[in-house]
Amino acid sequence: MSSKNQHVVPYDNFWAVRGEGNSKVTSVHQTQAEAIVAAREIAQNQKTELVIHGRDGRIRDKDSFGNDPFPPRDQKH
Repeated sequence: MSSKNQHVVPYDNFWAVRGEGNSKVTSVHQTQAEAIVAAREIAQNQKTELVIHGRDGRIRDKDSFGNDPFPPRDQKH
């Protein structure tokens, strides 16, 4: 199985998890919160990114579980 970013997207009157580039959804959920839990687990296992979309389809949040190309810089106090 290839590692793909996991997207939480609106799906009719529900929410779905879809692997990036896939035409079919991985799973369908009653609430966005349930879809986020499912997508987060997949993203953590695959060490990829979780991308959460709002009802309008626009990205509203992201969370990275893999090799982040822009990791936070160490902050010296």
